[in-house]
Amino acid sequence: MRLVIARCSVDYTGRLNTHLPPATRLIMVKADGTVAFHRDIQHQPLNWMSPPCTLTVIEPGDDDIDVVEKWRVTHAKTGDELTIRIYEVMHDSSHELGVDPGLVKDGVEADLQRLLAEQVGVIGENLTLVRREFPTAIGPVDLLLRNPEGGTIAVEVKRRGDIDGVEQLTRYLELLGRDPHLAPVTGVFAAQEIKPQAKVLATDRGIRCVTLDYDEMKGIESGAPRLF
Repeated sequence: MRLVIARCSVDYTGRLNTHLPPATRLIMVKADGTVAFHRDIQHQPLNWMSPPCTLTVIEPGDDDIDVVEKWRVTHAKTGDELTIRIYEVMHDSSHELGVDPGLVKDGVEADLQRLLAEQVGVIGENLTLVRREFPTAIGPVDLLLRNPEGGTIAVEVKRRGDIDGVEQLTRYLELLGRDPHLAPVTGVFAAQEIKPQAKVLATDRGIRCVTLDYDEMKGIESGAPRLF
């Protein structure tokens, strides 16, 4: 990542034309091609160009008074352009950040899956866990359970359940149902929040929806309103 603190102006031309007049800003040039302009307040950039794009240094024109360096950033697909005029550079450094593992959130799907595997009673009574991440040809099923009658229950776990999650579980059910050792197979779509459209689609396909209280599953009082 390249970090440049400079007095600069920025002109964006393309689907939307914008102008940032001369001021001191932080210019971030990321390894993926992103170019963003930050001021000393607020987390969101004032302007930016997302990849794929290329940055080239061009010669200042006759009307670029006091410009010491001029950049042009062009988007490869849209043709949109950023023209950056730099009047003074206070800092210019490059840093190799390496691979970032990303943000680890409390309550991600892996945590929900683990807690649910330990508390299958949330899904229903007298159920037993067969396996977490049950392998199939199209990907692993989050949880595979058995009921006392010998039927199989496939559980798809999400933080926020939408139509894509229901479609994913539907594919698993179709595949698992062909296995005589598992059939009959029913589905449960479990999430902290399930969108209304997903509930309608799940119900139409015979899939039961279960809303998960993550705090309660962790043994923490959630504060959610209850009748009793």
